[in-house]
Amino acid sequence: MKNGLEYAAVMGLRMLVTALPRPVSLRVGSMLGRLFYYFHGRRRELAIENLRAAFPARTDVECRAILRSTFGHFGRHIVELLNFAEMSPSEMTHWLEVEGGERVEQALARDKGVMFYSGHFGYWELLVMGHAVFFTPIVMVARTLDNPLLERLIEKIRTRVGTQVLPRQGAIRGLLRALLDKAPVALMIDQHMQDRSAVNVEFFDRPAATTSAVAALALRTGVPVIPVFALPLPGGRYRLVYETPIEPPADDDPDPVRTYTQRCTDVLEMYVRRYPDLWLWMHRRWRPVAAEPSAPALTKVETQCETATREDRFS
Repeated sequence: MKNGLEYAAVMGLRMLVTALPRPVSLRVGSMLGRLFYYFHGRRRELAIENLRAAFPARTDVECRAILRSTFGHFGRHIVELLNFAEMSPSEMTHWLEVEGGERVEQALARDKGVMFYSGHFGYWELLVMGHAVFFTPIVMVARTLDNPLLERLIEKIRTRVGTQVLPRQGAIRGLLRALLDKAPVALMIDQHMQDRSAVNVEFFDRPAATTSAVAALALRTGVPVIPVFALPLPGGRYRLVYETPIEPPADDDPDPVRTYTQRCTDVLEMYVRRYPDLWLWMHRRWRPVAAEPSAPALTKVETQCETATREDRFS
């Protein structure tokens, strides 16, 4: 019953969005996001708590202003995803521009595969579609939604430009094989991880359990790792920003996975500090973390990479 009602609400919003001029639909998205701010007290208070901890020098009034803008942005993001779902590739390129595209071209020219990463920041869903129309479709990892009806809808939108979506559970094998086949892949790095694949790094001066997948796969395959973010511009346009590839750790680094993951996280934090209203503060990013081992150990991801590599070698 709940799944059906949620799906009906999204489909109703989709019909409304497609019937309205795009600027009007974006204002509707902002309004819906702000309504969510006022009516979802649990998420609002969690986000306020996260903002206060991340920006202790800001007042409560400032934090709440940022958060209202964040909720409005989230509503626009949902509406824009539905808008772009109806666009042709040429229409998408009209509303998108690229900064740092030469970094992508250089990485692709190496013919070794390339790994992109981002966070739930800016217009992250537009990254997938924009990258496909400007460069090439990618293999991406996404958490499966609890609502199977919405999951099928979102996957249909994501894959219409050729993107391949891997469920987060068991994704390492698929990512490794894609990289060994010289395909580009993409991951998100800003979600709390609760299993042995996590590595603890600093995020806003607090320890955060973070996926080690980017670091472990990059160290295993030698592919470049490029941060990418989708930023809003005036007039309903967006800029896909491809940052400088992450510098790999030195060969003698005692804990290269942690070092690599910290460097990736530092770039994301730089963008969140610069545009705090564009990050999804409503997530429980910081939770109690497990005690660190006295010496670096293989993470679950590294073990999976080892296993998959051996199986591919002998298959």
